[in-house]
Amino acid sequence: MIPITSNLLIDESQIQLHFIRSSGPGGQNVNKVSSAVQLRFDAENCPELSEAVRQRLRRLSGRRMTDEGIIIIEASRFRTQGRNRQDALHRLVELIRAAAEPTKPRVKSRPTWTSVQRRLEGKQQRGKVKRLRKVSAYID
Repeated sequence: MIPITSNLLIDESQIQLHFIRSSGPGGQNVNKVSSAVQLRFDAENCPELSEAVRQRLRRLSGRRMTDEGIIIIEASRFRTQGRNRQDALHRLVELIRAAAEPTKPRVKSRPTWTSVQRRLEGKQQRGKVKRLRKVSAYID
């Protein structure tokens, strides 16, 4: 079991790891060793996740989540398979942890009295300029 929060644990059997060849520099070794990790997690069918967490996870994961609800994380930052595996798992845990936190409801704010007065004075000033333009057009 992988701990996400104090009351949310995910079974390791729901995570699939595939090892793929890493792109980029690496000399002769890059064509022989599959050090990059592709992690797949089926968030849509995970019984431990509530529907609210699933919805937030859909929004947070963006293009990492497929239409079927599978999160795919590729990790190739490190040169070893073990470090890339840890990196992919860590990124998944952080993503689920962020989705597990409920979003704060937005508190509607009101403009201050001073800001309203400043806005109204600016509008009056602008109106005065336009009125003066109108008057000066008839004088010319």
